[in-house]
Amino acid sequence: MRRPQTVRVAAVQYQLRAITSFDEFAQQVEYFVDVVADYKADLRCSRTVHASTALDRKQTRGRRRGDCGAHSYTTRFREMMSRLAVSYNVNIIGARTRRAKPTAKSIMSPMCSCATAASMSSARCTPPRTSAIGGISRAATAPTSSIRLRSNRILICYDCEFPELVRHVIDQGAAILFVPFCTDERQSYMRVRYCAQARAVENQCFVVMAGNVGNLPKVENMDIQYSQSCVLTPCDFPFARDGIASDTTPNVEMVAIADLQLDNLRAARQGGTVQNLKDRRFDLYSVTWRGR
Repeated sequence: MRRPQTVRVAAVQYQLRAITSFDEFAQQVEYFVDVVADYKADLRCSRTVHASTALDRKQTRGRRRGDCGAHSYTTRFREMMSRLAVSYNVNIIGARTRRAKPTAKSIMSPMCSCATAASMSSARCTPPRTSAIGGISRAATAPTSSIRLRSNRILICYDCEFPELVRHVIDQGAAILFVPFCTDERQSYMRVRYCAQARAVENQCFVVMAGNVGNLPKVENMDIQYSQSCVLTPCDFPFARDGIASDTTPNVEMVAIADLQLDNLRAARQGGTVQNLKDRRFDLYSVTWRGR
């Protein structure tokens, strides 16, 4: 039996693949929701771009490369994810979708026997994702969430490479950061991974990274993928060795599951070997930020 202050998280490392229908895609997504529900996960995080599991060549004929028509399935996609959240009683986090006016992140939560969906954009996007083909917009404010477990926040990919943004959401009460990401090769992945681990240490928080693998030769910016999804912790005695609670095999479709003990996190913040949050120099903030 899990301790009362334990949250079980699952990072789904999903393989992008060509599909011939929305129903085929829905079956693949439901399979992984079913898997994490069987393991009684509280939160399930998946990679950045669900909608890029592109339609086959026949269905995309006549459209520009990369415009797979995924935005036309946004409503069906959100309805499906909401239904799955309720049916399997699991919070579903992640899943960027493409629309004419894109909303980048979705949160599906089984609250009060009904699903709630919130869509947000990444606060920062890498250059390929902000192109006309990439079709992803930037948010004006830092992304937050208010699903059943109130101590989590979502930062898409590049967002976690900016310490000030993460510190902002930590100051709002975050204990778990969810980082759906999409990287094409190992160097890109390691930028996100190293920064996510740094955020876990300097903010004494948990970080759940979920990426996608596989190739989509007909979709712009999704030709190749590199991913090793993981659950990261602070580096101190109560936590996992090397600060890694769970991880996946690189570039293999699988799921990483970990139990995160929030009481250990609180204890570390109050009396750990180091107390990064308590030891901040607030007097330096005005020097650093004003007039810059």
